[in-house]
Amino acid sequence: MARKTLHSDSAPQAIGPYSQAVQVDAGRMIFLSGQIPLDPKTMELVQGDATAQTERVMQNLQAVLAAGGADFSHVVRCTIFLTDLGDFSKVNEVYGRYFTGAPPARVTVQVAALPRGAKVEIDAVAVVGPA
Repeated sequence: MARKTLHSDSAPQAIGPYSQAVQVDAGRMIFLSGQIPLDPKTMELVQGDATAQTERVMQNLQAVLAAGGADFSHVVRCTIFLTDLGDFSKVNEVYGRYFTGAPPARVTVQVAALPRGAKVEIDAVAVVGPA
């Protein structure tokens, strides 16, 4: 997959582990539904702070990506939903560890509530080479 990270000095720099934009050639796309911190074995919400919950969310996303023959290097866009923007730095720390190359484009928003009382939910779009 041809992937190019775009940057403009005429727009604000990223304030976390994400790129302003990512340009890709057409390929097979994977649209991942939002993941909350559910343990897939028990289907119970992982207890703990935003750090612990984000770790589980990223593991869940990783598993879904693998099912599509992809990994985090294929992710071009994420949306992070937080119930408290005060958790922004905790989530960034965990999230950033999963993107070893140029991170994807991203948006982060605070929401009133998430399913099952989760503190964080993340969705993603990945692009894999042609089918």
